[in-house]
Amino acid sequence: MNAQDARHADVVIIGGGQSALAVAYFLKRTDLTFVLLDAAPESGGAWRLGWESLHLFSPSQWSSLPGWPMPATQGYPTRGQVVDYLSRYEDRYGFAVERPVRVTAVRREDSDFAIETVNGQWRSRAVVSATGTWSTPYIPPVEGIQTFNGEQIHSAHYRCPTPYAGKRVLVVGGGNSGAQILAEVSQVAQTTWVTQAEPLFLPDDVDGRVLFERATARWQALQQGKAPENLPGGFGDVVMVPPVREARARGVLQSVRPFIRFTPEGVIWQDGTSTAIDAVIWCTGFRPALDHLEPLGIVHPDGKVRVHGTQAVEAPGLWLVGYGEWTGFASATLVGVMRTAKSTAVEVTAHINTPSLLSP
Repeated sequence: MNAQDARHADVVIIGGGQSALAVAYFLKRTDLTFVLLDAAPESGGAWRLGWESLHLFSPSQWSSLPGWPMPATQGYPTRGQVVDYLSRYEDRYGFAVERPVRVTAVRREDSDFAIETVNGQWRSRAVVSATGTWSTPYIPPVEGIQTFNGEQIHSAHYRCPTPYAGKRVLVVGGGNSGAQILAEVSQVAQTTWVTQAEPLFLPDDVDGRVLFERATARWQALQQGKAPENLPGGFGDVVMVPPVREARARGVLQSVRPFIRFTPEGVIWQDGTSTAIDAVIWCTGFRPALDHLEPLGIVHPDGKVRVHGTQAVEAPGLWLVGYGEWTGFASATLVGVMRTAKSTAVEVTAHINTPSLLSP
């Protein structure tokens, strides 16, 4: 497309979920023009795609984006309540959102960026990538995985336990998603929980508030130059939400170490024994969704972009927000993204308002 045919904004935010909205909130307080390009057909980000019984593990007041608190809920907010909050947040601030618009490539053209989409091209002085990870689920390359005749599904596509009633199911992954999905699938199926190491369970009275405080303490300690091995932990431990506590009471919250390979009928364990299974639910995490940045040549073999804070080191004018700890402590959470969203907006504004060295 010819540059004259492109649409223009000072800043293009790629994404329409919680991280994109948080950055938009702070950019709204500047004189910059910006647009959010969201690949999804509706607001709500990845929350709209979560399983039916998904809940936050923090109260609503600890699950809010900047400027407008999430309305109080009875217990922890449900997936639907989060989607409703994000939709109303977007409307409240009147952000310019284009959807569904899938960004296919970001390229550098002179001092600007060319953002190519299935609906045409945008040009901007700065780009904020906030595409998250949900669209790139990770399944480890276990030997024989292609030969297994049973069902395999990632937690990104899991919806409810009903299809697994009466079946033999492996739930693989020791994080919160693994524990919560195991808790409900084990009510209708014969389940085995497979984790890399013995899961770590938080005390029953600890929820996301404590985890966020822990992550904040870790961030502050790093700012003070303290050694990483002496820092408080992050978000890795299992939160004992009510369904997980109930699973513990039933005696199913026990895990075994990983199998070594698949067979057509099941798996082979490390001691050589075999188990026949019908399905595997992979709760093994995600990778950053950064295919659109490949043309810039800055995505490294580990699937990440080198950043200083949230700013791409090898692509001035590009920021990455909300992809996990490497783009800011707790930045993949609703309340945790606030700090990095604010600093990103400040840096973007300074970048655009600084005269280019190429200007006459």
